[in-house]
Amino acid sequence: MRADELPGEVFLADGASDHIAARLGAINRRFARGLDLSSRAKQFPVLRPFANSWVRAGFARSGTDVIADEELLPFAENSFDVVTSLLSLHAINDLPGVLAQIRRVLRPDGVFIAALFGGETLQELRLAFTAAEAETLRGASPRVAPFGDVRALGGLLQRAGFALPVADVERITVRYRDAARLFADLRLLGETNALVGRHPAFLSRRILQRLTAEYTARFGDPAGRLAATFDIIFLTGWAPHDSQQKPLAPGSAKARLADALGAAERSAGEKSSP
Repeated sequence: MRADELPGEVFLADGASDHIAARLGAINRRFARGLDLSSRAKQFPVLRPFANSWVRAGFARSGTDVIADEELLPFAENSFDVVTSLLSLHAINDLPGVLAQIRRVLRPDGVFIAALFGGETLQELRLAFTAAEAETLRGASPRVAPFGDVRALGGLLQRAGFALPVADVERITVRYRDAARLFADLRLLGETNALVGRHPAFLSRRILQRLTAEYTARFGDPAGRLAATFDIIFLTGWAPHDSQQKPLAPGSAKARLADALGAAERSAGEKSSP
């Protein structure tokens, strides 16, 4: 079965959970106590083996130990050795504050690993909606939430006090047979429009028809399938500990870069010889 024939929760959420599991497996450590933030019940079993015990927090009652909002974590400082989150943090209002709280509940040398949508996710849908509403309503309503850039998200890890921060992105382009199948996948993922500034009225048939026409004209392939981009950003950060690698202080190098490169060293501003 092709990816565009699978529900979005399968090929996106499963793929993201597998990536997080691979990164936890590379650490070569079984953690004592883990906290999982809002990961879907179907994907969490992939993460379970990496800690002796888990606390699962989120809004969903099914499989959740604590009903809690990520923006107000009800846990004491230094409570967990590992914190994970799967495709939920992109919907947070105060992500810098949430990262600071995650850093607070991690024990020294504990690790935080998350996957969230970011970058150019759903850029095609955003552009098609803007064009369709501009033509029919003479103005555009926010239909697709803004997503964080991978560099900015990496900077937020540093700002929150994480050591050894890493942010990287995996781009997945899915081709749908029509816009209705894309909308169905977004509903399965729980990624429908939650923006406060969205248009209060239901999507009219006229706008939907114009949206489909714009989407097909701009992003359809010869077979009529519609492209949809999903950028999944993976964040990794550690609670600081004395055992971790640290950058050398400026000027403490014991070898010259010029010697390693076999080049002549020149002072700043000095012009090289032709």
